[in-house]
Amino acid sequence: MTTTFISRRNLPKQILAALIGGFLLFIAITITWTVGYQLLYAGRIFPGVSVAGVDVSGLSPNSAALKLSQTLSFPITGKILFRAADQIWVASPAELGMVFDPSASALAAYKFGRSGGLFGALAGQIRAGGLGADVSPVLIFDQRVAYTYLQNIASQINQPVIEASLRLEGTNVVAQPGQLGRLLNLDATLIYLGAQLQSFRDGEVPLVIQEAAPKLVDVSSQADAARRILSQPLTITVPNQRDGDPGPWTYDIPVIANMIAVNVVENNGRAEMQVGLDLAALRLSLNELKTYVDRQPANASFIFNDETGQIESTAPSTTGRVMDVEASITAVNDALLRGEHTVAVVVGEQQPAVADTATGADLGITQLLTSYTTYFYGSSNERIQNIVAASGQFNGVLVAPGETFSMGNSLGDVSLENGFAEALIIYGGRTIKGVGGGVCQVSTTLFRTVFFAGFPVVERYSHAYRVSYYEKNASNDIDPDLAGLDATVYFPLVDFKFTNDTPYWLLMETYVNVEARTLTWKIYSTPDGRSVTWETTGPTNVVPPLAPVFEENPELNAEQIKQIDYPAQGADVNVTRTVWRGGQIYFSDNFQTHYQPWAAVCEYGPGTEDPIKAAKRKELCLSPNT
Repeated sequence: MTTTFISRRNLPKQILAALIGGFLLFIAITITWTVGYQLLYAGRIFPGVSVAGVDVSGLSPNSAALKLSQTLSFPITGKILFRAADQIWVASPAELGMVFDPSASALAAYKFGRSGGLFGALAGQIRAGGLGADVSPVLIFDQRVAYTYLQNIASQINQPVIEASLRLEGTNVVAQPGQLGRLLNLDATLIYLGAQLQSFRDGEVPLVIQEAAPKLVDVSSQADAARRILSQPLTITVPNQRDGDPGPWTYDIPVIANMIAVNVVENNGRAEMQVGLDLAALRLSLNELKTYVDRQPANASFIFNDETGQIESTAPSTTGRVMDVEASITAVNDALLRGEHTVAVVVGEQQPAVADTATGADLGITQLLTSYTTYFYGSSNERIQNIVAASGQFNGVLVAPGETFSMGNSLGDVSLENGFAEALIIYGGRTIKGVGGGVCQVSTTLFRTVFFAGFPVVERYSHAYRVSYYEKNASNDIDPDLAGLDATVYFPLVDFKFTNDTPYWLLMETYVNVEARTLTWKIYSTPDGRSVTWETTGPTNVVPPLAPVFEENPELNAEQIKQIDYPAQGADVNVTRTVWRGGQIYFSDNFQTHYQPWAAVCEYGPGTEDPIKAAKRKELCLSPNT
């Protein structure tokens, strides 16, 4: 008996050899099977393979392609459905750009179990032979065709965002609510469509629709606000209205409709519609009213009682007011939105500098500072009327410390309505009739009062020619030393101004004595020690009047002569004033005046043979040249 012993040292090698042998045997069997199976079905599709559910087992690629083309009609007969709310669109895959390739699909079926290497091919063969394998059909999807089809759907689905709107048709308010916007997302919908076509089955493809909300959806409340604004006329008033106040002013409904503005504003990232009267239009209108509403504060008027040395009130002070236009705009719009149609503008008060209760001690008005009188002998009744009317505007007027007083501002409107009459004035190089002739008697009197009181003169204009009224003295004689001390006012072009350069108020009083033909101007205050000296050259460079002028007047009769202007010599006058205080010169100034030579003017009626001789006979328009 022979016994074989196996060494433990050789055991692993023997096991490894057995494993390798087994693996090689497995490979050999796999190759034999695979190659043999392929040889068995050479040129034919393996059993168990189908395309889109169509069995093509054992068929050659050409036969399979023929069968597929005859069997699979999905591209033509299939139905793809799109739905949006109650709208439906149905299209065949072919209409959506899908094309089925039977040859490529059959070739794909033939390759099943023949690709993927040895083991991949074997796995495919086993899968097809066991459970069966359904190969996806080969499709060509032209997205351009599908895009065009979806664009047609989009044209029926898409709608723009519509913002709510509010407009006026005349006085009618028309409100339009906002509307959601819709937009078909073509690219996203194409993805879903491609997946459905690839399934080779009928089905519904979801439409990817994106919505956009308007910034403004509902403006019904704003429409109601606009209707409230237009429900009745708007009345603007002055607050606490009293007799003599301007207004009220009423705006009819069509006027308000033209002023309504509808604005959309951003508020904390949200859009809001605001309704009200247009700010620019309302501002323009209120600025026009402001000229009537605004009122300057007026100081109380006083006279000085020479016996008691105290001032006595003759007219109360008045509080001024100023319209706040911007605040009034807000007040009007807020009131209209509340349904209120009578609105008071917003005003601020301005208190006068001097109240009725002021005393002379408070103001520094303690005594007569200066007084000056001019004479107007030979004046017509109309000229006297104007002197009385103009001088009355300054009686009791106060001039504040440091104030530059304007005669034109205090004089007011020189008109027939304000008590003035037509009299001779100098205008356009001629002496003619005009409203206010004689006012310069008042301005000349004020100039001389200020001149001799020693106050600085800021603005003064002389007359174009020497006027006899302003050179007359108490004896009704011409005093040449008074030449160059006249002042004319034709406001606002020509004014007379002086400055109160003292720390005290000035009180001015004017007195007209019609019978004596005098105008006296007084200034009360507190003396500050100033005095005045002055020198005048008197008229120099005197030239004779111009030759008389004769003009035909169709309103006169033949041989009728009428003198309408009078001759005057031309001259230059230089007046120097020195104001002293504390024994020293406080200031000095110079007033230079140039008077033009003036011609007499006579008018004659048509048919007058020799106007000059006719004038001589009546001693009219005489001069050295006639």
